[in-house]
Amino acid sequence: MVDRIEYDEFALFSENAAEHGLPYDRPPVVRREFADIGGGRRLSALVWGTGEPELVLLHGGAQNAHTWDTVALALDRPLVAVDLPGHGHSDGPGAQPDGQLSAFGNARDVAAAVRRLAPAARGVVGMSMGGITTIALTEVAPEVVRRAVLVDVTPGVTGAKAKQITDFVNGPESFPSFDEILARTVAFNPTRSEASLRRGILHNAVQQPDGSWVWRYARWRVGGGVEGQGAPDYGVLWDLVSQIRVPLLLCRGMLSGSVVDDADEAELRRRLPEARVEHFESAGHSIQGDMPLELARAIDEFVA
Repeated sequence: MVDRIEYDEFALFSENAAEHGLPYDRPPVVRREFADIGGGRRLSALVWGTGEPELVLLHGGAQNAHTWDTVALALDRPLVAVDLPGHGHSDGPGAQPDGQLSAFGNARDVAAAVRRLAPAARGVVGMSMGGITTIALTEVAPEVVRRAVLVDVTPGVTGAKAKQITDFVNGPESFPSFDEILARTVAFNPTRSEASLRRGILHNAVQQPDGSWVWRYARWRVGGGVEGQGAPDYGVLWDLVSQIRVPLLLCRGMLSGSVVDDADEAELRRRLPEARVEHFESAGHSIQGDMPLELARAIDEFVA
């Protein structure tokens, strides 16, 4: 008999709050919505709050909208966290050569979802692949990007810089048990608590009828994985960065695992002298997981 693990995506927020000392007197108002983006495809998103969404949050490759849960709780603002194409509960990427890695393909899809779910958002926050998508959004749909926050990413990202990430992402496509998928995740994320990683797996993987587990994003894998090796040359997006005319904030993780280095930061400052840069000394690439309260504070101050 298969040992099933029960999962309710809206029942874990109290754990996020408790781990980071956030007040929690009642569950937050969160719902899942789907936006038609054409071609019979839909993007899924978590809609937080009841007011007009003030922010759009875009996760990194191989993640999903729940990566922002603690940040969203700390922000306590109406917002929308989108599942990128081929991630979470969204449909797969459209007919584009780079699949999940297509900056402009993702941007076109996200733009359609934002127009539907958060047309008046004050800013777009993108982490890793979500940040690359945010840069492309400023070209594809500039009207939906009023402020931009890049979380540990610039067009200077390369396969070599992202090797620690791709080594994890490009691992086994299925795991015989939850214990095995958890053990691998813990091994690659030494700065995170086991409880937080367990939540992350429940949000980002699916238990199969035979009891095994597969990553949600693995359903749409193309070639060498989701990020890094075999990825497009995002360096071409530097010219778009030079053309950005809205306020921009780069949040840079300073621990091992970050994909932004000093040269990337210097290039961003050269092309956008008025851009703000904030360092997160105790965070690696996933600042939203390592320092979520500090990241929420930086976002809150920037959009305010």
